[in-house]
Amino acid sequence: MATTTVKTPLFYRLMGAAVLDTAVFEEVEADRGATAQAFAIVLLASCAAGVGASGLNGYTLGSIATMGVAALLMWAAWAVLTFEIGSRLMPESTTHADVGELLRTIGFATTPGLLLAAGALPGSTIAVFVVSGIWMMAAGVVAIRQALDYSSTVRAIGVCATAGLLASAMAIGLGMLFGPSVS
Repeated sequence: MATTTVKTPLFYRLMGAAVLDTAVFEEVEADRGATAQAFAIVLLASCAAGVGASGLNGYTLGSIATMGVAALLMWAAWAVLTFEIGSRLMPESTTHADVGELLRTIGFATTPGLLLAAGALPGSTIAVFVVSGIWMMAAGVVAIRQALDYSSTVRAIGVCATAGLLASAMAIGLGMLFGPSVS
């Protein structure tokens, strides 16, 4: 007799990821079919970041596209660094590192980033980005802990923070190198 698994609908997965439900992250980790969902969440959150950032300097299609692409590249750098740091530099004896599992879980950890579009509202941009950023990092910690089979939340925080700082430093460096000059 074959066993069947019931998959949670996407909306409930999004809600579970938003409330940091470890069971949802475990389900997403095990569901290879959730890779496309995770990628879609990252793309939508990147677009939301572009729309939300327009609250800082006004609405232009170019600035929205630039910020959206920058957000996507930042996430990709953070994902690669998270995998390398978490699986190679800071593994636990129970760590089982699978790139797909990690990408699915941290993709769903980007769920709070869907709210970044609210930053387009006048006067709300900085507050929305700070709250969403902290929320995404908290979700990232849960995702990393589940995907890398850590027993220590402190280790997951260390991986998340280290990868985040390195990805931010890379983004700032590239922005300084290729961004517009400030006079």
